Amino acid sequence: MKKLMIAAVIGALSTTMLSVATDAAAQTATTTKPAASAAPKKPQPKRLIKRKPNPAKEAKVDPVPEGAEKWSCNEGQAFELKGDMKRDQIVTVHWANKNYNLPREATTTGADRFHDAATGMDLVVIPTKAMLFSDKDSSRLADECKTAAMQQGAPAPTQSNAIDKTSN
Repeated sequence: MKKLMIAAVIGALSTTMLSVATDAAAQTATTTKPAASAAPKKPQPKRLIKRKPNPAKEAKVDPVPEGAEKWSCNEGQAFELKGDMKRDQIVTVHWANKNYNLPREATTTGADRFHDAATGMDLVVIPTKAMLFSDKDSSRLADECKTAAMQQGAPAPTQSNAIDKTSN
């Protein structure tokens, strides 16, 4: 019996709320005045929070490694690479004002891959271009990256291109 009484009260309240909401909506639609006759409100000033400069955050800009080679990419992107991909086991990639030390990963495709699981940076170099990926958000950061020599038609400086094919 109590459940039936509670259900009846809820039903009555719902019906009342529905009719009141409909009346209120109709009343506001008919009593609004044109915007031209209303006095314009003054915009509220935005509160500005002035913060002191944080030298620790500003110091996080890593310098471009000395001797790094610039790789120009599509959409105006670029990164600098320091190291010899033909022989080094770790190369340094300067991307977005940070230096990333990327260790070499073994591949079966002949591409050179340098990947650091801690930072999520992944550099893949094939004979015609390089691509820079981020594992953190599964995105391609830069594509169609080439050195100045590659733009003139030279292949990428990879291990597979360094093998002397005439020694067979």
